[in-house]
Amino acid sequence: MRKFETLLLLSPELAADAREALLGTFTGVIERAGGRFTADHWGMRDLAYPVRYFVRLEYVAPGDTVAELERIIRISDGAFKFLTVKLADAAEEVA
Repeated sequence: MRKFETLLLLSPELAADAREALLGTFTGVIERAGGRFTADHWGMRDLAYPVRYFVRLEYVAPGDTVAELERIIRISDGAFKFLTVKLADAAEEVA
């Protein structure tokens, strides 16, 4: 198991229940692979470009889980951008 972090930029037009359903789809991929996760909702951010909704997922999962998670994110409506970073090669707990 490796430790990863994925930062998601979601559409601000998504209703709260639609946003939670979308995140449930993403976290379901991690859970089906036997991983554990924490989700930090950073909320709306007003930057130099239109407002986006930010969510940070930190998770421990097998390495091949990232490819499946990113595939699901790419085909999902409402997810604008994402970035995944490997935090550690071997992890026991989500921090």
